[in-house]
Amino acid sequence: MDPCPPGAREIAAPGRCGRLRSMTDASPAEPPAPPLRMVAVSLDCADPGELARFYLALLGGETLWSSPRSTGIRVPGGGVLVPQRVEGYQPPEWPGSPLVHLDLTGGPGLDSTGLDGAVARAVAAGAKEAAFQPDPRFRVLLDPAGHPFCVTTVVPPGVTLDEPAAAGS
Repeated sequence: MDPCPPGAREIAAPGRCGRLRSMTDASPAEPPAPPLRMVAVSLDCADPGELARFYLALLGGETLWSSPRSTGIRVPGGGVLVPQRVEGYQPPEWPGSPLVHLDLTGGPGLDSTGLDGAVARAVAAGAKEAAFQPDPRFRVLLDPAGHPFCVTTVVPPGVTLDEPAAAGS
């Protein structure tokens, strides 16, 4: 007889089904919890206002709040970036630091020539190109606080892009 409950074999290591409770088994009395939702990406920095102005110039959007500790900006597509002041902030090292980074695109059809133009706009807004460039479809840049981000020709499947908002609106 198979010791694995239905659906458990996919989540168990081989030969371990008898020791695992199936993740697909839910008590009928307990409704499943709703999924969590991402509401913002926080970016540690020394100067939240400076970093917010950079991303507004680069992405467009609107300021939701601004204080000495943090600034919230809504970017086109509905995402919220929150530069937040951290005492003694030190920028991450690229490459090398484990981190989350932003991937930005000019939209479908952006080719390598367009990628050069998008990189030039980012540099004009205050970014610096990183010395290490691991993939020709992505250009790694550093924002004014030193966070790496990518400008890319890649748009993930299923993602649709809205028309860009005017910078700083």
